[in-house]
Amino acid sequence: MRNLKSILDRFYGEYDFKERLRHDPIEFPHRYKNPRDIEVSAFIASSLAYGKVGLFKSAVERILSGMGAHPSVFLLEFRPEKHGRLFEGIKYRFNENEDLLALMFMLHKALIRHTSLETLFKKYHRPDSLTVEEGLSGFIASLLKTNTARIYGKDIKPAGLRQLLPSPLNGSPCKRGNLFLRWMVRDRDIDFGIWEGIPKNRLIIPLDTHIARISRCLGLTGRKSQDWKAAVEITESLKRIDPEDPLKYDFALCHQGISGICRGKKEIVGCDGCCLKNC
Repeated sequence: MRNLKSILDRFYGEYDFKERLRHDPIEFPHRYKNPRDIEVSAFIASSLAYGKVGLFKSAVERILSGMGAHPSVFLLEFRPEKHGRLFEGIKYRFNENEDLLALMFMLHKALIRHTSLETLFKKYHRPDSLTVEEGLSGFIASLLKTNTARIYGKDIKPAGLRQLLPSPLNGSPCKRGNLFLRWMVRDRDIDFGIWEGIPKNRLIIPLDTHIARISRCLGLTGRKSQDWKAAVEITESLKRIDPEDPLKYDFALCHQGISGICRGKKEIVGCDGCCLKNC
């Protein structure tokens, strides 16, 4: 573990965070200065952050362009009947146009009731919570309670809408939800740290295929399923390396996975030259 810490710390120290901004959905909230604009643009961007980067960034770009300079103000005043035409034709993979409008309407209702997404999350996250699981579960459940009849004609939650709002309660790794929380809570590197009072070590790693693959190879998790329990197990392993800020290694692990350096299984050819081989 000591050897792994040394290597991951080196990866972290050498990581080009400015370059990351050009290829990461966090690019969108970095366009804003107001914390309320940052959090709503971040939630929209992270919710759609699946599949090919170029495709989901195009969808996010079109949505945020329709909201103008202050997306939080736009959402406070959002009326599906009046503003829906601004987003005509926008859809992305599993998410139909109505699903995206429903997401905006849910955010509108959340801001009306709670002023900010931070306030809504903290309604469910207790200061003594060991992780963000309870807070994220309550946050998502609250959004899903919104009556969507003004969007769909009746109060339904189609699969395309639910796909945007996964919950730990369903066993999902909640990669996009945990990504959003990392942006809001961590106060280092390219993350914003605008939600105060939540320790960085309560966060859970945004688990995707790349991180799951290399984490299994490194023994950070023994789980074969890419689920919430695996995300927690990987995070707990990283806490043994950095108890205060385990998600700092998210960048290094993700890079190793995306680059194809690690295939996630022991191979004579693939592993011989790996600097993580003996960790």
